[in-house]
Amino acid sequence: MAAVTALRSSCRTAGRLVCIHRVRSCSGIRFIKSKYVCVFDKSALKYSHQQRLFRTSAVSCGQIVQFKLSDIGEGITEVTVKEWYIKEGDSVSQFDSICEVQSDKASVTITSRYDGIIRKLHYNLDEIAYVGKPLVDIEIDASKGVAPEEDVVETPPMSHEEHTHQEIKGHKTLATPAVRRLAMENNIKLSEVVGTGKDNRILKEDILNYLAKQTGAILPPSPKAEIIPPLPKSETVPKDKARKIPVPVSRPIVFSGKDKTEPITGFHKAMVKTMSAALKIPHFGYCDEIDLTQLVQLREELKPLAQIRGVKLSFMPFFIKAASLGLLQYPILNASLDESCQNVTYKASHNIGVAMDTEQGLIVPNVKNVQVCSVFEIASELNRLQSLGSAGQLGTNDLTGGTFTLSNIGTIGGTYAKPVILPPEVAIGALGKIQVLPRFNGKGEVFKAQIMNVSWSADHRIIDGATMARFSNLWKSYLENPASMLLDLK
Repeated sequence: MAAVTALRSSCRTAGRLVCIHRVRSCSGIRFIKSKYVCVFDKSALKYSHQQRLFRTSAVSCGQIVQFKLSDIGEGITEVTVKEWYIKEGDSVSQFDSICEVQSDKASVTITSRYDGIIRKLHYNLDEIAYVGKPLVDIEIDASKGVAPEEDVVETPPMSHEEHTHQEIKGHKTLATPAVRRLAMENNIKLSEVVGTGKDNRILKEDILNYLAKQTGAILPPSPKAEIIPPLPKSETVPKDKARKIPVPVSRPIVFSGKDKTEPITGFHKAMVKTMSAALKIPHFGYCDEIDLTQLVQLREELKPLAQIRGVKLSFMPFFIKAASLGLLQYPILNASLDESCQNVTYKASHNIGVAMDTEQGLIVPNVKNVQVCSVFEIASELNRLQSLGSAGQLGTNDLTGGTFTLSNIGTIGGTYAKPVILPPEVAIGALGKIQVLPRFNGKGEVFKAQIMNVSWSADHRIIDGATMARFSNLWKSYLENPASMLLDLK
């Protein structure tokens, strides 16, 4: 009996050792056959089994990584989530688009850094996301590992080169996730698009130009108003029956609407900041009218040529180029004043902004280096900016760096305006609608003229009225005699 007791005690001790050893070293184990269960200590078996369950859970569920919103530049600290491209439970790969966010300057597409499964979205649509805070939780394979600093430190921004590669038909095509998504939505193969960016990179405008050539349009269709046809004459109500129609009894109108409060976000938030800063500038105005009769005729002659080259030619390219020629003579209008009002910086580039009315609000993209561009090149760039602006896809580079602005309010209506300067610029012009009005020529004869009014605003701290008037007169002379621009074009 003593021998049996000693044998059982020895087996119990060995059982503990074997169980613990095998649990720690093997991924799956059946402890022993059932007839030997009575030999093992229950506490040891329970402890070992729990320890095994914990280890298995860590391997099968993976590691949760908080993907944080990186710094997207321009001093931006918060953005609005406009669209999610994924939902909880979706699988994502590196460089896949996660969401689109909008700052007060531009829209940006955020792409994934990891391969894994989306476990949590930290924001709903139209909520404010902050730089350095978690955007989504991604479950990744723990065996692949993550750099230690990525779990606790803000996710560093990816370089532009890092997330723009895509393999297509054996050769490498450069395109950002936003461009790939735009191509996918329009069923366009990137291999068929010719890139115009650096190293043949495919840009958004390349996709839009390709789509325009294929379909003839790139703007989303506007909703059509319902048209109610008039009643046929045969269905006209006779007079005797019309007399019998009862007069409706007026009832009090019941209004059940409620006030709604919503935060100011996106481009509207940028407008608040810009216009608040503009209040510090002492504005003065100057107005005049321009006879565009010759320019109207010239544009009609050039429109077919521009259409053949795939560009829509409006009056704005002529206005912009004439302004640039005027800025060469009066560079103070293409300058900026520092906050202490001690220094004036004369800008070498003529980055002329054009105010656009979009669904997202007022935006002012600019045409870069107008001083070295032809009228046709300006028209082509305007087409690109208008297409991207309508789609809400303008980048930060398109919306920053402006030195002078023109606002064409005439496309909506109105003749005169009081434009507000966009800091740090010092001048802005508002263009009214073109009207056919009677005017007198040099012989005193009345003729039909194409008249447009212009309203200028300038920073009176560094620009006097005489300078603004001389610039306006020079700009006016170029437009009233467009052939004279040929003498100063470079």
